[in-house]
Amino acid sequence: MLAALFTPTPAAAATTCEDLNVPVTVALLPQTMHGRLCAPPGASTVVVLIPGGTYNASYWDIGYTPEIRSFRLAANKAGVATLALDRLGTGGSSKPLSTLLSASVQATAAHQVIQAIHSRFAKVVVGGHSIGAAMAMIEAGRYRDVDGVLVTGMTHRMNLVSVIPTLAQMMPAPLDPALPGRDAGYLTTDPGTRYAAFHTPGPYDAAALAYDESTKDVFAATEAVDSLTLTTVVVPASRQITAPVLLVVGNDPNFCGTLGSDCSSPAALRASEAPFFGTANLQTYILNGYGHAINYAPNAPTYFGVVATWLKTLS
Repeated sequence: MLAALFTPTPAAAATTCEDLNVPVTVALLPQTMHGRLCAPPGASTVVVLIPGGTYNASYWDIGYTPEIRSFRLAANKAGVATLALDRLGTGGSSKPLSTLLSASVQATAAHQVIQAIHSRFAKVVVGGHSIGAAMAMIEAGRYRDVDGVLVTGMTHRMNLVSVIPTLAQMMPAPLDPALPGRDAGYLTTDPGTRYAAFHTPGPYDAAALAYDESTKDVFAATEAVDSLTLTTVVVPASRQITAPVLLVVGNDPNFCGTLGSDCSSPAALRASEAPFFGTANLQTYILNGYGHAINYAPNAPTYFGVVATWLKTLS
């Protein structure tokens, strides 16, 4: 059953939004996953969106210049509904012990949400950013209950030269008074490190970074470990996906380059990533000029348009 609080939104004409609190089970324990469902009239497709580490649902509906940076707003204007989730441990979702969480657990929780929302829409697509993309791929490969998979801010080849310094700048969430109720197994970014971690080589926008800092959240260290093992080290979960996949990255130092995937062109990226996707119909797109957190890119509407066009092709 969906416990919903209906709250109209002024952000997009004729679109209504509601907060959903979906009961899920983690390690036999009852939890709640919170999400924000926004649907234009007559929407038959919904994209269930999973944010990356240290982000929550706000990543998909950025409040700073939303007409440029809000994926939610762009999708709704294109006639597509969105359900932006707070991963367990973040935002309005339950905050269990960090040791109970992993990418697999988060994927199972997302699956339970997808099952709850399925009857309301003809097509359900799962999408994610960064470790949220890993969770989306695990969900789609394991349960095969979606009509498409949107992968952003992640490839199957991680550039450890960039990633290791980024992880080294994380701190235990209890040290940040703005993030109460988490144990020391939850991590967040040190103040002032988000541009280097998530936005370079994009333009430095102080207001955008201030918004990013004000809405930052956490991730459990065990989520990162599980994301790696289930998408790269062992047989990738993505090889079990049968639905069409759209993979979008920027000029991301965390996943592109010598040790990462070949992001020199969409065709090169597809060739680099295709072995990890088995029989899935894989399409790729590169948003040039920005780094990891591509929803913050000044040219994000270009990639939003690519996603909207791809969604229309799903049968």
